[in-house]
Amino acid sequence: GSHPPLEDMPPRIVEHPTDLLVSRGEPATLSCKAEGRPAPAVEWYKDGERVETDREDPRSHRTLLPGGALFFLRILHGRRGKPDEGVYVCVARNYLGEATSRNASLEVAGE
Repeated sequence: GSHPPLEDMPPRIVEHPTDLLVSRGEPATLSCKAEGRPAPAVEWYKDGERVETDREDPRSHRTLLPGGALFFLRILHGRRGKPDEGVYVCVARNYLGEATSRNASLEVAGE
């Protein structure tokens, strides 16, 4: 049987991030997996602001994994603030559209 050509499809999120409670200085992973054709590009937003990963900033402690998950080498948490704490969403985009995941909150465990 001959296969029809594969049609391009807008992204859809197949694995959503879930809320995390992480100890300071520990690694953490926010999961996200998206499907689409062509394969969608994934970006992360925290409290509405785009999350910079080591692709933009080699010194960043956050890495975008190949599947779309966001990996933290260690959760930063200082006297002046909790830069990693907040509400995250991942957004998958290709030329046909975009899909946004559910919100996932990342909290740093108390002292």
